[in-house]
Amino acid sequence: MQRRRRFKQTVSLEERLAQEAARLRELAKKLPAGFEREALLRKARQAETGSHLSEWLRSPGLQPPELEHANISSMLSLE
Repeated sequence: MQRRRRFKQTVSLEERLAQEAARLRELAKKLPAGFEREALLRKARQAETGSHLSEWLRSPGLQPPELEHANISSMLSLE
């Protein structure tokens, strides 16, 4: 069985996605209007969105939703 090759990332996911988005936008600038250019711009937007989502998920202000299980079970009790 082969072992997975693992290596430590030196640049955060958010930064890598932002760099990829910038690279794709630069490539798109060099192309004439058309399907290929739009596809590159779409991929750039997806990379930017992924970067923003990852940044948001890692933010310290993000809190998990409160579980309503205790409230629901007390409402359902027949006591």
